[in-house]
Amino acid sequence: MLPAVALFFSWQVNVYWQVNRCDAEELRPSTAGPVTVSPDDWPWWRGPNRDNVAVATQTPPLRWSEEENIDWKVPLPGRGHGSPTVVGDQVFLATADLDADVQSVQCFDRRTGAQQWHADVHRGGLVVEGNKKASLASSTVASDGERLFINFLNGGAVYTTALDRQGNQLWQTKISDYKVHQGYGSSPLVYDSLVIVSADNKGGGAIVGLDRATGDVVWRHQRPEKPNYPSPIVHRIDGRDQLLMVGCDLVSSFDPLTGRVLWETAGATTECVTTTVTDGELIFTSGGYPKNHMSAVRTDGSGDVVWENNTRIYVPSMLVKDGYLYAVADAGIAACYECGSGEQVWKGRIRGTFSSSPVLVGERIFVTSEEGLTYVFAATPDGFTVEAENQLGDHVMATPVYSHNHIYMRLAHEDDDGRQEMLYCIGE
Repeated sequence: MLPAVALFFSWQVNVYWQVNRCDAEELRPSTAGPVTVSPDDWPWWRGPNRDNVAVATQTPPLRWSEEENIDWKVPLPGRGHGSPTVVGDQVFLATADLDADVQSVQCFDRRTGAQQWHADVHRGGLVVEGNKKASLASSTVASDGERLFINFLNGGAVYTTALDRQGNQLWQTKISDYKVHQGYGSSPLVYDSLVIVSADNKGGGAIVGLDRATGDVVWRHQRPEKPNYPSPIVHRIDGRDQLLMVGCDLVSSFDPLTGRVLWETAGATTECVTTTVTDGELIFTSGGYPKNHMSAVRTDGSGDVVWENNTRIYVPSMLVKDGYLYAVADAGIAACYECGSGEQVWKGRIRGTFSSSPVLVGERIFVTSEEGLTYVFAATPDGFTVEAENQLGDHVMATPVYSHNHIYMRLAHEDDDGRQEMLYCIGE
């Protein structure tokens, strides 16, 4: 019997349109096979349901420190801001080692932390440009259960690479030349027989659907010549799957199998980072340049902007639960909004600066500051109630993931000897 996530994909067809710039040329079959990951896995950016909500059975610890509830920890080479990916008994991370001039994927045993392998994806071509908060390994690995997919900016272009579960390279495809403004961090999206990737940039980027098995371009949609940083995401809304992108002054919806534009509206600012979320009727966008921006846009094809405000939710992505939108501002303000009206229900101050995104685990929200302080607070419109505060490490940019009743956290220790990245497994 296929795992639950594989069953979710099983209704979809096993053929797709071979498309160039969204113009159909021929129908041909895919050999990619079904997606076979477990509901307990965290197989891609934003988790099993693409919304940063852990499955209901997850019971991670509420409290931890360097001396409490640490199952294992391992050092990481170089630097990266991509989140861990957990599939079966393996944990995957992308990293960039400037001293070795290598971008790679690292694999660890989920239960012990023992390194199983590392795979060099690019040797040479590592150029540090843009925002000081950027890294050359800010994408999160995605897995279809058989393969791994990772995006890297290297040598002035963005490439998507596929590996098998043993670290052997299967294919590599150039997505677009890339003109650096802030950096690059978009993560690959597994959907049906495709892996979908984006490379918005000032030189004119693209959203591209690739065959998971071969890396062949199935469809390509050119994007405006504007800097922008979100990852593409698919949500089931208005009775169909929609591929959503925000930023470039647009909110855009595509058919994920063909790349055909379903609808598009001027409902976002230019530079966005967050991955959009939905309540099934509205999608919620946020951005930070040239204006601070949050908005709610209808998904019925009209693209109507229902509400908008000037709140700065720039880097951490948001959460939706039971008709309410939860957000953590970069500057350390947690807030709850009513989805339909945008009315702010409550807000509360939390210490620090935030780039990591909040995660919903049961009835609680976990969010980690750049300074390594994780807040746990209740996901309720009744008020802001902090249940726990946990300090670990000195610097956190990646979003921790919640899988198999554990927390996998990428962090860095910083002292007079320098900076050392680590992967921690937190569990009772």
